[in-house]
Amino acid sequence: MRIIDLLNSKAIDLEGKPSAKSEAIEHLVNLMDTTGNISDREAFRLAVLNREDEGSTGIGEGVAIPHGKSTAVKNAGLAAMVVKDGTDFDSLDGEPAYLFFLIAAPNEANDLHLEVLSRLSTILMDEGFRQKLILAPDIKAFLKFIDEKEQEKYGKPEEKETKLPEKGFQILAVTACPTGIAHTYMAAESLENKAKELGITIKVETNGSGGVKNQLTPEEIKNADAIIITADTNVEMTRFNGKPVIQTKVADGIHKAKELIQEALGGNVPIYQSTGENITEGQSSSEKESVGRKIYKDLMNGVSHMLPFVIGGGILIALAFLFDDYSINPATFGSNTPFAAFLKTTGDTAFAFMLPVLAGYIAMSIGDRPALAVGFVGGMLANTGGSGFLGALLAGFAAGYLVLGLKKVFTKLPNSLEGIKPILLYPVLGILIIGALITFVINPPVAALNTWMTVMLNGMGSSSKVVLGIVLGGMMAIDMGGPINKAAYTFGLASLATGQYDIMAAVMIGGMIPPLGIALCTTFFKNRFTKKEREAGMTNYVMGLSFITEGAIPFASEDPIRVIPACAVGAALAGGLSMFFGCTLLAPHGGIFVFPLVGNPFGYVIALVAGSVVSMTLLAILKRPRVDVQVSGSEILDL
Repeated sequence: MRIIDLLNSKAIDLEGKPSAKSEAIEHLVNLMDTTGNISDREAFRLAVLNREDEGSTGIGEGVAIPHGKSTAVKNAGLAAMVVKDGTDFDSLDGEPAYLFFLIAAPNEANDLHLEVLSRLSTILMDEGFRQKLILAPDIKAFLKFIDEKEQEKYGKPEEKETKLPEKGFQILAVTACPTGIAHTYMAAESLENKAKELGITIKVETNGSGGVKNQLTPEEIKNADAIIITADTNVEMTRFNGKPVIQTKVADGIHKAKELIQEALGGNVPIYQSTGENITEGQSSSEKESVGRKIYKDLMNGVSHMLPFVIGGGILIALAFLFDDYSINPATFGSNTPFAAFLKTTGDTAFAFMLPVLAGYIAMSIGDRPALAVGFVGGMLANTGGSGFLGALLAGFAAGYLVLGLKKVFTKLPNSLEGIKPILLYPVLGILIIGALITFVINPPVAALNTWMTVMLNGMGSSSKVVLGIVLGGMMAIDMGGPINKAAYTFGLASLATGQYDIMAAVMIGGMIPPLGIALCTTFFKNRFTKKEREAGMTNYVMGLSFITEGAIPFASEDPIRVIPACAVGAALAGGLSMFFGCTLLAPHGGIFVFPLVGNPFGYVIALVAGSVVSMTLLAILKRPRVDVQVSGSEILDL
């Protein structure tokens, strides 16, 4: 939906004179009412005000984009107003707003208002374009400026049909990271942007937390010149049989997109050869991959499938304690009231899947679908046998390689027995052997090791735990969601299962510091950053408070020597303080949304603020002011 198609000349006022935010909204609603797009003016006005109560839509830079989604809206539309003298709209940057766009979206329009909001926010980031709109001599010129800018950014409408060559896309790509939240989409955006710069057509499939999006079709794969796979988990590979395929880690998709695209079109990419089964593989037969890399990908495949059970179940368990009454029976705290018992039972059920799912999907990553059941059983036996998280890890790898061994052994069987292998031979023999292996070989020593570790952690003095918190907090900030970060997070998850709730608290606070420290620095030390970086810094407030460490990646990739040490020191301090204050956390994720579940929340907030401020200060000292950055008078920090 184009912006220009939603704007009605009747709903544009280039000489607005509101003296307050309420008057601005009132006038914009009146303008919208003149278009006939709304059936109930008052209902729509309330929808706009309700949205405004959730947070100001004054996005800064002199722009406000209020919006309302309501049954009172018959047809989607836009109203616009220019206030040449500006008016206060509670904007995020505290500055007056000069340009106003009101979005009206019907209830059944899905996320239409978000799409329009995204387009408007993007084109209005151009300061020169904003000035053209503010100074537009008449409505006709105002519409013309918007039409030209939208075409410049998104192309003409007719170009949408002709943009793709008859042959199809030159390059196809797949991105995937263990959590499917940040790296997946950052790699996709980087590849798309670099391809556009190089004049290359590309389509990127994302294997994110919400499932596969923008899925590649067989016809597109057939016509593509090359395939790029940037993934830290396994993706479905048999569809690429016979095609030139590059496979690398997801971080390369973010940082080395241009090089990957150039390599893909260089004519020297190995041809992927499938084993002939409908499998999910991590590498082509012609690609040399290190043992460590292969182990990491198999492990992350298990972790990525496990996380929804851990996060969902863990938070429900934590909520059970939040809503329960300790005084009823301290011995059964968490299940004393019916509602708390319901939450606890549901959470425990989800959480119980953690180790079987981890082991099952590690095994499947190695030995394909026949290994899934074998891994599940191995993980469950590790869980019930006392070897816990470490036992489940070993069970997953053992089950995967066990099934690979069985496949080789059964290659000697007649082809007529091929159909009974996956439904009879692999599950029966695989489960039997893994059962014996876990019960008699893995569980006894690993269970003893777990018992020793629990006793040791319980016996740690406050100083020893502070050191542990410092190490874990620092690890969360070293590679911003990479292997070291995931190792610390995985250790925190394992500790939850053994009742070490202080460890999870230190892990989460360490992961929150990097984006928060960067966001604070872009706010209070603006002259250290470009305009684009300052805009990205605002997003890091949300990502940091939500415990999404990956928000720091763009800054770390641009300036790792300064950003990573600053973030790591602040995160290590926060982790150590969390341990020092005796903070605990029953939930494995959630950021500020699970702060009510934190033991000693006051101390936890102190640790969070201290770590963030230290990271901000160190980053400001290390980066120094930029001579190439122009900061407006209202933005200059009095140093």
